[in-house]
Amino acid sequence: MRKEEGQNSIPSNGIALWVEAKQGMRSSRFCLHPAGDTPSSCRLFDAIVSHCVPVIVSDRIELPFEDEIDYQEFSLFFSVNEAVWPGYLMQKLETFPKERWLKMWNKLKQVAHHFEYQYPAKKDDAVNMLWRQIHRKIPAVNLAIHRTKRLKIPDWWERR
Repeated sequence: MRKEEGQNSIPSNGIALWVEAKQGMRSSRFCLHPAGDTPSSCRLFDAIVSHCVPVIVSDRIELPFEDEIDYQEFSLFFSVNEAVWPGYLMQKLETFPKERWLKMWNKLKQVAHHFEYQYPAKKDDAVNMLWRQIHRKIPAVNLAIHRTKRLKIPDWWERR
């Protein structure tokens, strides 16, 4: 198979679509964030740095940096059932109070730097936030590994 020129780079129309999507987020009040198969995704980070209030649709989601950042201050949450109920989500967004949206939008501007990747890394940017989150999770992971090795009943801690 012949390697085409630019095969390992983003095609020019891909860049144009990315720029168009960014502009769309910047001019939108709300950005839909349906739960996916990963705890975080580019669309959530993109919405936050674009100061577009994330509308998170999930019954159970792990959000990046949630141990340091209160997402309820700048995001809206809907269950999957609410989101698929015809007209419910749109009605809630269309009637969302402007004062409350402004408060959320201002909070987005305050937290956006936590979701931006910098080179070189800067204090409290996404790289630093990720390393801090990993650092805090390591003891819990080690504890779970050690307990799993010694317990005869693996789910004993959940039964309590």
